[in-house]
Amino acid sequence: MPNTAIVCGMLLSLVGILGYVYAMMNGNASLTALIPFVFGTVLEVLGFVAKGNEGLRKHLMHVAVFVGLIGFLITAGRLGMKMSELTMSPAVISQLATAAICLVFVLLSVKSFIDARKAV
Repeated sequence: MPNTAIVCGMLLSLVGILGYVYAMMNGNASLTALIPFVFGTVLEVLGFVAKGNEGLRKHLMHVAVFVGLIGFLITAGRLGMKMSELTMSPAVISQLATAAICLVFVLLSVKSFIDARKAV
């Protein structure tokens, strides 16, 4: 589970960095392009700390799932509010990627929690 958090965190960080660099190259950089980077960094840190601390792993992974769920809800909510006027702009692609990565992370985490519960 910590490895999943790390990989998803890296993907989110990459989405944020690419989005910001693309916006900078086009002269309209905004710090909001780095929102996926922030979520990604938090997931990465939680994953690395959970790998190193067996006693806190369960708690840290629950926090990581909460972060992933918040990331999904925020980005999907923003996309949903603008559904009628969406165009395939880099910002929308970044939001779609962020929502998808966060949703996949949450689903994989829930499956992992269920599997762990059945194993006990």
